[in-house]
Amino acid sequence: MTDIDQSAGMAQTVRTNESTAPGQAPPGPPDAGDHANTRERILDAALDLFIEQGFDGTSLRQIAEKLGVTKAALYYHFESKDDILLALHMRLHAFGRETLLRMQGGPVTLELWGELLDGLVGQMLAQRKIFLLHERNQAALEKLHREEHDAEHEDFQNQLRQLLGDRSVPFADRVRMAASVGVVFSGLFLSGDAFAEEDHEELGEQLRLVIHNVLFG
Repeated sequence: MTDIDQSAGMAQTVRTNESTAPGQAPPGPPDAGDHANTRERILDAALDLFIEQGFDGTSLRQIAEKLGVTKAALYYHFESKDDILLALHMRLHAFGRETLLRMQGGPVTLELWGELLDGLVGQMLAQRKIFLLHERNQAALEKLHREEHDAEHEDFQNQLRQLLGDRSVPFADRVRMAASVGVVFSGLFLSGDAFAEEDHEELGEQLRLVIHNVLFG
């Protein structure tokens, strides 16, 4: 049993209490790991439907049916379909944010930058559906003007600019670093679904080759 169906959860609590021996404490609520796992399952199901049918063509009922739960159960995790779309969009920001966090606290070199972008390409290819989502639902995403999203997007840009503006790093290296970031995001994001039918490993190999040429060529 997951924690997304509240009515089922209440029924389970009653059954558990009835079967609990006198003086024995009943088990606690589902842990945070179960909650997070269910939330990700909802997002994964919605991602597939938004790509196949479009955001406007997908209902909460269809998402619930794909998971085998009631529509009301989805509201335990998301207040609306817009919130689901926003959460999927924020997966994109997680890629770059993790990379930038790893750059803090130490000297930045082209070698380190190349290693981090190599890992970033792998992460982004593993979540390639996110880019198809953006390509096929641009109108819906443009409507999502949320303060929390705008703030996070600005914070990401500021961190990147701070790294690229670090004068302790040679100017030529900083230009190469900036250009290599462009390779990743243009090859996997701005290109939309132009490479959607290409093999993941081959696309990753080509991107890493271009990144290497930009950084060290």
